[in-house]
Amino acid sequence: VQLQASGGGLVQPGDSLRLSCAASGLTFSSLAMGWFRQAPGKEREFVASISASGMSTSYARSTQFRFTISRDNAKNTVYLQINSLKFEDTAVYYCAAPGIGDTVAVEEYEYKYWGQGTLVTVSS
Repeated sequence: VQLQASGGGLVQPGDSLRLSCAASGLTFSSLAMGWFRQAPGKEREFVASISASGMSTSYARSTQFRFTISRDNAKNTVYLQINSLKFEDTAVYYCAAPGIGDTVAVEEYEYKYWGQGTLVTVSS
């Protein structure tokens, strides 16, 4: 199983960014997917998750208004759109997949596979 996250970079406050996570080696269309992030000096935290069909999503309270998770099952890819970026969005963003199931999970222990992360740095 491979989860390849991309799309991070150095951006300014107020910018928008779309992260991608390409999955292989798993039955992508039958699995929920999630995004987490880890800011410098902090623990990793839940950002958003999406059901296998894309019909159901869940967001952390801190991300629900500026972040949008989506997926393209034909491309085995899950996305995270981030708008109006803030300094506090600076973090390594990880995509994750459960070993089985379509639960729109919010806890790290519910995910089995993790990508390598993509760094988002918000700086003026």
